[in-house]
Amino acid sequence: MFIALQFLGVLSTSLFAGAAIYINLVEHPARMGCDTKTAATVWAPSYKRATLMQASLAILGFLTGVAVWLLGGGLMWLLGAVFIGAVVPFTFLVIMPTNHQLLVPGRDLSSSETRVLLEKWGKLHGVRSALSLLASVVYVALLLGA
Repeated sequence: MFIALQFLGVLSTSLFAGAAIYINLVEHPARMGCDTKTAATVWAPSYKRATLMQASLAILGFLTGVAVWLLGGGLMWLLGAVFIGAVVPFTFLVIMPTNHQLLVPGRDLSSSETRVLLEKWGKLHGVRSALSLLASVVYVALLLGA
């Protein structure tokens, strides 16, 4: 069970990090290369599709890291768990207000305010990418015995 928990922790956290980094390096810059209305129009369904997947992966990565730590895996498993777990409250407390503003019914999707919100969202999402990458590095280093 210990090895299975380690595997699940590394897998879920690394999948989260890969998806988050892809969003920051590829998807969001591509949509921001479009006019603001198009960028905002495609942001909304992308955000909704990614929410369930990323939330599940972050929570699984956190829970498995804590479980490995509780089973004697060492303090670094807890540190990795804290990094990946931090994306959840960060999302709710810091990113969600921007999400809600972008999703307001009747918002002028062509406005400069919408553009600013999309740019802000990209920077905030970068924090999630960084936290998940740190967690992945910690978890993989632990598996490799570093």
